[in-house]
Amino acid sequence: MLIDSHVNLHAPQFAEDMDAVIARAREAGVALMVNISDKVSTFDVTHAVALAHDDIWATVGTHPHEAKENPELKAGNLIHLAQRPKVVGIGECGLDFHYDLSPRDIQAQVFRQHCIAARETGLPLVVHTREADEVMGAILEEEHAAGPFKLLMHCYTSGAELARRAADLGAWFSVSGIATFKAAEDVRAIIRDMPADRIIVETDCPYLAPVPMRGRRNEPAFLPHVLDKLAEIRGWSRDEAEQRTEDAFFALFDRIPRP
Repeated sequence: MLIDSHVNLHAPQFAEDMDAVIARAREAGVALMVNISDKVSTFDVTHAVALAHDDIWATVGTHPHEAKENPELKAGNLIHLAQRPKVVGIGECGLDFHYDLSPRDIQAQVFRQHCIAARETGLPLVVHTREADEVMGAILEEEHAAGPFKLLMHCYTSGAELARRAADLGAWFSVSGIATFKAAEDVRAIIRDMPADRIIVETDCPYLAPVPMRGRRNEPAFLPHVLDKLAEIRGWSRDEAEQRTEDAFFALFDRIPRP
């Protein structure tokens, strides 16, 4: 089974042809997708996509870019929304010190509320991190010490030390089209060391289209290119990569019934 663990089908890039995009994904063998919330304020739109399709699920959360929108966001708000049908994760949330589109202290404050929500709901935390390795590692360790929770380091492109710290907390990692980019050898090196039973795949569509589609709008139908690259990097057969990532996905997103 091919599973796209991170799609943004509610994005404006899909406004004109979302149904066709979903149909192409299914034709390409993608049997399940998780539509990722990037703002609590637009959660209803994200959630509606999941409600309309048996093979699509959803998360609830606020991306670090958007943390400034609701700096007083509380875990209770996330926990309440997470009770809705087909919500299977908390996030996308985290820290992004590359763009700094929200103040760093607000990013950290909002991120900690997501950690609390993950702990209290038992849902996995979908983590975005960029150029924030030391602060991210410290927050994850502090929050995990207060009570463990599942976490996914989504589209992981950060350093080896943060990967080690996250892995020590039992984190899963998702591999995206970045792994196919010619200049991304540092990313491939980290993928080689990821825990073999905690790797899943994603497109992060409409962003990060894999080679040979790079430069185009990404969509879930391109996921096989990511899986093929993961198999190559890890020295797995295609069938083994598919089975391993499927097993890892259902171990992480355990609220989704396994067919």
